[in-house]
Amino acid sequence: MTTDTQTKITPELIAAHGITPAEYESIVKKLGREPNLTELGMFSVMWSEHCSYKNSKPILKKFPTEGERLMVKAGEENAGIVDIGDGLAICFKIESHNHPSAIEPFQGATTGVGGILRDIFTMGARPVFLMNSLRFGKFETDQTRHLFPGVVAGIGHYGNCMGIPTIGGEVYFDDCYDGNPLVNAMCLGIVSHETIVKGSAKGTGNPVYYVGAATGRDGLGGAAFASKDLSEESHEDRPAVQVGDPFMEKLLMEACLELVKTDAIVGMQDMGAAGLTCSTSETAARGNSGIRIDLTKVPMRETGMTPYETMLSESQERMLIIVKKGKEKIVEDIFEKWDLHAVMIGTVEEGTRMQVFEGPEKVADVPAKALVDEGPVYIREEKKPEYLDQARKLDLSKVKEPADYAAVLKKLLDHPTIASKAWIWQQYDHMVRTDTVFYPGHDAALIRVKDTKRGIAASTDCNSLYCYLDPFEGGKIAVAEAARNVVCSGAKPVGLTNCLNFGNPMKPEVFWQFHQAANGMSEACRVFKTPVTGGNVSFYNESPRGAIFPTPTIGMVGIMEDIDLRVPSHFQADGDLIFILGHTLNEIGGSHYLMIEHALKKGVPPMLDLEREKALQDLILSLAQNRMLASCHDTAEGGLAVAFAEACMGLNQSHGAVVDQMNLILNSKLGPYAEGKNYSLRKDALYFGETQSRVIISLKPENKEFIIHECQKFNTPVYQVGKVGGDSLILGDDINVPVTELKNVFENAIPRRMKK
Repeated sequence: MTTDTQTKITPELIAAHGITPAEYESIVKKLGREPNLTELGMFSVMWSEHCSYKNSKPILKKFPTEGERLMVKAGEENAGIVDIGDGLAICFKIESHNHPSAIEPFQGATTGVGGILRDIFTMGARPVFLMNSLRFGKFETDQTRHLFPGVVAGIGHYGNCMGIPTIGGEVYFDDCYDGNPLVNAMCLGIVSHETIVKGSAKGTGNPVYYVGAATGRDGLGGAAFASKDLSEESHEDRPAVQVGDPFMEKLLMEACLELVKTDAIVGMQDMGAAGLTCSTSETAARGNSGIRIDLTKVPMRETGMTPYETMLSESQERMLIIVKKGKEKIVEDIFEKWDLHAVMIGTVEEGTRMQVFEGPEKVADVPAKALVDEGPVYIREEKKPEYLDQARKLDLSKVKEPADYAAVLKKLLDHPTIASKAWIWQQYDHMVRTDTVFYPGHDAALIRVKDTKRGIAASTDCNSLYCYLDPFEGGKIAVAEAARNVVCSGAKPVGLTNCLNFGNPMKPEVFWQFHQAANGMSEACRVFKTPVTGGNVSFYNESPRGAIFPTPTIGMVGIMEDIDLRVPSHFQADGDLIFILGHTLNEIGGSHYLMIEHALKKGVPPMLDLEREKALQDLILSLAQNRMLASCHDTAEGGLAVAFAEACMGLNQSHGAVVDQMNLILNSKLGPYAEGKNYSLRKDALYFGETQSRVIISLKPENKEFIIHECQKFNTPVYQVGKVGGDSLILGDDINVPVTELKNVFENAIPRRMKK
C-alpha cells in the first residue's frame, strides 16, 4: 500500500510543486477537499506552463488558426493536419526540449526527437522526415563545446535508429544562449484521411490499454522542470531528464501504425510530458468522459514505485490506447507480434472523473477537465524593456566601411552561424526512405510523397537578434523568411507550426517581447494565408546570466504539386544570367556584418513590407510554375555577398560568378522606398546589409524577357547584375575570390573549431 494518501500537504510542499497559494485554493475548490500527494503532483504538472500554457494562452488565441486545407484546429489534437489532396494529409509539429538538453545534451536531444515522433504517429501518420532548430552559446566556450556535439549526436542517433531522415534545419551560435541552449525538434508525417486517429476517450466500458515500454523513475516532474529557470543547481534535476530508446520506439511506431489500419481504435495518445497523468486526463477531457485505471497493472521496470511516481513518470516510448470493447485481442496480438507490452489498465467510465486506483485503494479522484481545461490563466504585466532605446541607436557615420570587402566576406563565411553545417548533417541519415529530393544545404528541405509527383517542402527559421531589437518586426520576418525559403524551392506555403522560446514570463519585459513577437507573427500569417497549426511555448529560458534573445522559431510547410518544378538554391550552369529581385536599402542594423565585423548588436533591424514580400513570393512561384528559373536563393544573414557565395558553392558542383553590375543597385533611384530623401546607399549595406524581400535568381538567357515582364506584372524591382561562370566570385570592383577558397573557409569553419 502507498503512503501518498497519508502525506501531509504543507505550504512548503505546495510551493515545492510550483503551485501558488491562490492556485492551491482553486484546486481545493474544484475537488471539494484537500488533495493528497498524488493529486497535488497531477495538478502540478498539468497546471505547469509547459502543459497548460497558463501565461501564454490569451496571446496564442490571436494566431490565425483556420484555413481551407486545415483538418484539425491548433490545440485540439497532438499535431496539426493539412489536406494535400487525393485523400492524403500531412501532420506536423515542432516542440522544444531545451532544459533537458542543457543538463544531459545527448539524452535531452534524443528524447526531444522521440517525443515529437510520437506526436505524429499517435495521430495515425507515418513520420517521413525530421528537422530541427538549434541554438548554442558562443562556440569557443567549454560549455558549448560540450553541449553542441552531444545534442547533434543525440538527434542523429534517434533519427538514424528510427530510419527517419533528418533533412534540414538551422543552427545559431550566440552568447545569449550561454547556459541555456535551445533544441527545437520538428517532424512531419503523411496520413490518409480515413486513418486519422484522435486523442479522445469515448464509449463507456471501452478498455484503456497501456502499450510500449515499462515505466521507471526517469523524467519525474519533467513538465514542471521545463517551467522554471535554469540555475547553477539545475544539474541536480537529472531525474527530470528522460532516457530514450529509439529501437523500442521503432517497434512502438510500427505496431501503432499497423493498429490504425484495423477498426479496433477509439483514440490514441502519447505519454509525453506528464506521462500517465497527461495521457489519461487529456483523452478523457477531449471525449467528455471519465477514465478509471489501476496502477498495479502498469508494466514497471523499477520496484517500489509510488502512485505519485507512476503518474508523473515521463519514461519514454509509451502510448495510451482507447480500444473498442470486443477488439482487445486485435490489439494484444499486434503488440505481441512486435514484442511490446499491451496491458489493459482501465476502462472508459460514465461521468467526467479521472480515477486512479492502486489495487482496491483509490489514490486519486479528479475531474479530468479540471486538470486539462480549467487551469489558471493569467494576463501578465507588460513593459517595454529599458535596453531597447539604447540598443536601437546606431550612428552610421561612426561605422567605418571596410577597407577589404573580400576579407569581410571570408570572415562572415567563417562564422559558425553562417558557415556550412555539413559537419552536423553528415551525422544524420538524410537519405533513408529514398524520398529526399533536396539534401541539407538548400533554402528549404524537400521530399517526394511516395508513389506520387507531389513534393513537401519545409523550413525552420528565426533571426533572434532581430527579435531582440524589435520583437514585432522580428516575428514578422521569422514567418516571412521561412515562407520565402519554401517558395524559393518552388513550393506554396500552406501552414506553419511554431516553437516560441522566451525568458521568464513573470518579468514584464519578457512578456512584452513575447506579445509583440506574437503580434508580428500573426500579422504575417494573415498576409501569407499560412494558419498556425499548433506548436509549443517554451518559457523560462534563462540562465544566471539572464534571458535568451526572444526566439519564436517557425516551421513552415509548403506543397509542390509536381516535384519536377523544384528550384535548387545553387547556380546550375555557366552562361546563366543572374538577377537580383527586390530593393536594397541602407539597413545594417541588427546585421551579422555589424555583429561580426564591428562587434555591435544594435541598430534598427531591417523593416519588412508584407505586401511587397507577398508580391515577391507570388512572383517566384509564378516563375517556378513556368519553369523559368535555374536557381533561386534567399538573402539572409550576411546579405547579398554571403548569398552569392552560397549560390556559387553547390553541393555537388561549384560555379563561379561574374557580378559586374552591382552599381545598378548602388546608384538605383528607389523613389518611395527612400522616403523622399537624398538616398546614398553605403557599399557595406550593398554587400552585407540584410534588407528583406530579396532573392538571387539565375536563368537561361532565352528566359530573360519573360522574367522582366513578370517582375513588372508583380511590381517587383529587378536588376540584371551578372552571369554564372569562371572559377571565382567577382562582385563589382570589391570582391574577387576563387570559389575554392571561399568553399574552404565555409566548409572548414565548424570542423576546424571542433578540433581545437
